[in-house]
Amino acid sequence: MSAGLATAAPEGSKSLQVTDRRRHQRVQVNILGRFMLEDRREYPCQVIDMSPGGMAMITPVSGKVGERVVAYLDHLSRVEGRISRLIDGGFAVELRNTVRKRDKIANVLTWLANRDELNLPEDRRHDRFVPKNQMTKMILPDGTEHVCRIFDVSLSGAAIATDILPEMGDQITLGKMRARVVRQIEGGIAVEFAAVQSRELLEHHITTPESK
Repeated sequence: MSAGLATAAPEGSKSLQVTDRRRHQRVQVNILGRFMLEDRREYPCQVIDMSPGGMAMITPVSGKVGERVVAYLDHLSRVEGRISRLIDGGFAVELRNTVRKRDKIANVLTWLANRDELNLPEDRRHDRFVPKNQMTKMILPDGTEHVCRIFDVSLSGAAIATDILPEMGDQITLGKMRARVVRQIEGGIAVEFAAVQSRELLEHHITTPESK
């Protein structure tokens, strides 16, 4: 059974019905993530509206109409498609995913549209946020220390702005947090923490007194 946007929602919630005119109704959202164009360089992005068939993204760089896009988004993990048109500050993407993935997108959009109105619980996934203090210290496997800046962070990992580029898989220390380098991104690296902590503990441990 499809779990699309036509799925019944509790009384009083926003109705998210599939439309023939645009294939699916767009839902206004604020979803952060990262994306790659065909050159495989990675950039941050913000999805401002979305349906199971498409999305509009605010991005620091623009692609070309028809260019392939792969994005990793909070709540949704990996989605992909092609740029359908350019918009002010970014572009729109026609998504090309499996039926199962489209159903998952529909479920997440229904949840996002109704969670505030119905006081629904937070999703299990780890949303990204920008810590109050973005400066921290990175200690490499050889013991050398480098000051760096945090792009954004979640309970399970972070994106770091740095000119020092450790190898993928290297074990590093970020503030007081042990982490593993999982990939290089534009202007730095992405890391995965060895253990998931609460947001309060994370903000305390990811910076050091010297960086404050």
